[in-house]
Amino acid sequence: LQAHPGAPPRRQRRFGAESTAAMKRCVVFVALIVFALSAQGGVQSMLSPASDQSDAIDRVWQIMVWACSTLYLFVLGVLAWAIWRRRRALASEGARHDPMLSRALAAWAVLVVGLLTWFVAISFLADRRLHGAGSEAPDLDVRITARQWWWQVEYLDHDVSRRFTTANELRLPRDRTARIELRSGDVIHSFWVPALSGKEDLVPGHTNAVWITPRRVGEFRGQCAEFCGLQHAKMALDVQVAELPQFDAWRARQLEPASSPSSERTLRGAEVFARSACGNCHTIRGTPSGGRTGPDLPHLASRRTLAAGSLPMQRDALARWIADPQHPKPGNLMPAVPLAREDADALVDYLMELR
Repeated sequence: LQAHPGAPPRRQRRFGAESTAAMKRCVVFVALIVFALSAQGGVQSMLSPASDQSDAIDRVWQIMVWACSTLYLFVLGVLAWAIWRRRRALASEGARHDPMLSRALAAWAVLVVGLLTWFVAISFLADRRLHGAGSEAPDLDVRITARQWWWQVEYLDHDVSRRFTTANELRLPRDRTARIELRSGDVIHSFWVPALSGKEDLVPGHTNAVWITPRRVGEFRGQCAEFCGLQHAKMALDVQVAELPQFDAWRARQLEPASSPSSERTLRGAEVFARSACGNCHTIRGTPSGGRTGPDLPHLASRRTLAAGSLPMQRDALARWIADPQHPKPGNLMPAVPLAREDADALVDYLMELR
């Protein structure tokens, strides 16, 4: 873009500055569009709904975006027309009252009120869907307790023998409705799995619940969406949706006690676990350990991550985590347990057999 050659230098500079600012705004706008389009996929995308509840939220979003975008463009068009008409009237015979304009403004006010009422109605219906209003009894009951900074996940059942607890992972069967009871063990947290559900706060002393009916098999990521302390950003929830037979097989494995040590080395690791501070904080079903401060570990090695998504489930990562838990996740409540090198290696081997 160039200013007119005969324009004064100051005017040229101002025109050039305005052109540069306009170009910067265009670049930012294009970058935002690219970012939005790139966010449509992935394990933590709210633009790719995979459940009835997230689909209801997506419909509200789509309706509001298209309606508001249309109104925005309409307002700009009417504004341009009004400015042009006003200047034309002043140039010809001066301003005068236009009854048609008054009627148009009244119609516009009615339209805005109607649209806002419609938005409130569809948001209300989506919220009822999210919280299971009018739904039949769920196929699955799960209780999630948020802690600093990990997730305790309990699968409930009327038969106490069919209950079990895991940590930092939520597995659901496709086409089955799960009621997720939400609690907090310390401060305010927020449960959010963008592809499956909306946000719901977990407030100390109060119980909330959301309903999830997955419609697509896959792996998804949940996240605490309320700042809850130093490691808020490292509080991920691994969510996996599987077909019903695969889910039932996984659930049957979780109900089994921990596997017995298969060698002298892993037997030594089990003894190290029992006599050290590990057993005071963690539970391994089928062993004397019964700690409730930290996550349950009977099938630890079957999980995909450690420390709520901070580390991969690998032998070296587990060894580093036990040796110095404050390095990958500063401020967490797991203390460093001093162990001899041989004892630490045996403990890691034992834990890696817990599948």
